[in-house]
Amino acid sequence: MADQAIEPDPAKLSGEWERRAGEAAPEAKRFLQGPQPRKFEFRQAWKVFWEMVYGFRKLHFVGPCVTVFGSARFDEHHRYYKMAREVGRYLAESGFTVMTGGGPGIMEAANRGAKDVGGRSLGCNIVLPQEQKPNQFVDSWIDFKYFFVRKLMLVKYSYAFVVCPGGFGTLDELFEVATLIQTGKVEQFPVALMGTDYWRPLLDQLRLMVAEKTIDPHDLDQLIVSDQPGEVVSGITDTAMKRFGLTYGPKVQPKWWLGEWFGRWWNRLSF
Repeated sequence: MADQAIEPDPAKLSGEWERRAGEAAPEAKRFLQGPQPRKFEFRQAWKVFWEMVYGFRKLHFVGPCVTVFGSARFDEHHRYYKMAREVGRYLAESGFTVMTGGGPGIMEAANRGAKDVGGRSLGCNIVLPQEQKPNQFVDSWIDFKYFFVRKLMLVKYSYAFVVCPGGFGTLDELFEVATLIQTGKVEQFPVALMGTDYWRPLLDQLRLMVAEKTIDPHDLDQLIVSDQPGEVVSGITDTAMKRFGLTYGPKVQPKWWLGEWFGRWWNRLSF
C-alpha cells in the first residue's frame, strides 16, 4: 500500500500550468528590478495582496502543520528521500498536516509519507518557467508567483520545521525561520536538521559564529540535529502539545458570511 502510486490530477498535466509559468517569471523578475512605472507597481501590489488573501483562505482550515524543507533533486532511491518520507509518515501519525513546497525530491517524499498512512498533505508550489510542478502526493496545493508570499504561507501555519538536505532555497528557508525565531517575530518553534553528515560543515560555521559572538549560544542550542525521524517527530509533538497547548480538538469551521460555504473547496482537505 505504501508504494502504490497515486494517479495525478489531470489539471496538473494540462497546458494551463505551462502557460501561467511562462507568464509568471518575466513579470516577477521585472518587479524586483528597481523602480517601475507607478501603474505597473500598483498592479503588482494588488496581485501580491490577492495572492496572500487566496493563501489565507485556502489554508485557514488545515489544522496544525509542520513544514518540511529540502532539495527537489533527490529521487526516490536516495537515502535522504527515504528519510523525508519517514518523517512525513511519523508527522501524519502524530496528527500534523504535512506542508511542503509541493515539488519533487524531499518535498515529494514528505508528502508521500503522509499519504502512506492516510494523513493530510499540502503543497505550496512556486510557479517557475522550467521547474517544479506539484507532486502527485498532495491532497491540495496552491500555486504562487512570488517567493516571499509562498515562504510566508510555509511559515505562518506551522508549529515546527524539519529541514532536510538541500541547496540555496533550503538554506534561505532555514535562515528565514531562524531569524524570525531569533528576533521574536514567531514563537520558538522547533527547528530540526535531518542528515547529520550533510549539515556538519554548517554547524561548524554556526559554532564559529557563536565564538565570534555574532549569534548567541542559545540560537544554536535550539536546533535539533538528528538522523532519526521518530526521535525528531516525538520531540516536535511533545513541544507542540506542552509549550503551545495544541490539542486534537475541533477544527475551525467555515463561515457562510465570508463566502466559505460556496464551492466547498475545503472538502478537498478533509478526511
